[in-house]
Amino acid sequence: MARARIYSRAAVVAVALCAVGGGTLGAASAAPAPGPAAGAARTAAEQGVHDGYPGVLVYARRGADAASAAAGVADTASGEPARTGDRFRIASNTKSFVATVLLQLEAEGRLSLDDSVATWLPGVVQGHGNDGTRITVRQLLNQTAGLYDPTTDPGFFAPYLQQHDWGYVYRPRQVVAAAVAHAPTGAPGAAWAYSNTNYLVAGLVIEAVTGHSPAEEIRRRILVPLGMAHTSFPITDPDIHGPHLHGYDLSGHDVTRFSPSYDWTAGAMISTLADLARFDRALFAGDLLPPAQQRELETPADAPGAHGYALAVRAASTDCGSGEVPVWETDGGGPGFTSISLTSSDATRQLIMVGNVFDLGKDLQNEDPAPESSAVGPAQTAVFCS
Repeated sequence: MARARIYSRAAVVAVALCAVGGGTLGAASAAPAPGPAAGAARTAAEQGVHDGYPGVLVYARRGADAASAAAGVADTASGEPARTGDRFRIASNTKSFVATVLLQLEAEGRLSLDDSVATWLPGVVQGHGNDGTRITVRQLLNQTAGLYDPTTDPGFFAPYLQQHDWGYVYRPRQVVAAAVAHAPTGAPGAAWAYSNTNYLVAGLVIEAVTGHSPAEEIRRRILVPLGMAHTSFPITDPDIHGPHLHGYDLSGHDVTRFSPSYDWTAGAMISTLADLARFDRALFAGDLLPPAQQRELETPADAPGAHGYALAVRAASTDCGSGEVPVWETDGGGPGFTSISLTSSDATRQLIMVGNVFDLGKDLQNEDPAPESSAVGPAQTAVFCS
């Protein structure tokens, strides 16, 4: 069966959601819509619940034929059903918003992606072999900067997972300082290595260039123009406000309340199916960037291990039997939530799936953080192959 080919650390989410298999389906609710999109969304949502997610949301679109479906529960304690408009943490899908802002700033002549980090943040990335004069903004965005990621260290999450201080606040510069206290993982540009630190530094660059917070720039440049009224960028608030999925670890513990501060521009945003679909459609249709910057967005890193990773988006493919169909992929995995978004190269077809399980403790031990599911494979075939 069809599935996207994905490789990043965050994409352990997509691996879980895209695994091939079958099973008996349960009840789901779907927005009325003619055509195959409704069936694809409903079936994927039901399968995800069958495979172990308490709640699953799915959006499918084939041109004008679009549908959303929800299955299972948003809250296991109350039994509140999952609904297609529920908010959820989008985790590393945040990175494509950040890359878009920096590409817009380049189009405005306010910076170049080939500027060094030290040009905008003198002295911030320095020490223990780290050298911001040798790292470019482009290398931050395509994950070839070689900066250590302290969020891979179990000790980093001790305030949350051991002390249960769910509102504990890390400041971005504090996390970056923890990163550069380690030797780099490699020379800048030498190899691809996924690191949330790269996107925290990218957020600091946005602040330095604009004088505004990344959250404000994302709101002004993307959320407001696209009418994404249900998308937010919390800085320290550990709660999700408004109707939302609750998120769980593999033991069923509710981890919805979790400070997003450590993730910041690497993964702090909250959104809905409809809003995330609107953004990805606009991004890959070329509505947010001039042609030159669109090409940069979609140019994969020329480095070992990149496997199609460009600027926060990955060139993937769906196997349709008779051939490979190219798609763009983003994904996210963080406490309680997993998600994957696939968009055709012409932005006319989309598939988004969200499940409310991600076990951070298991992930830090290099164990599977979410249930393995066959949900996405058949939906990919229905959306992208026929």
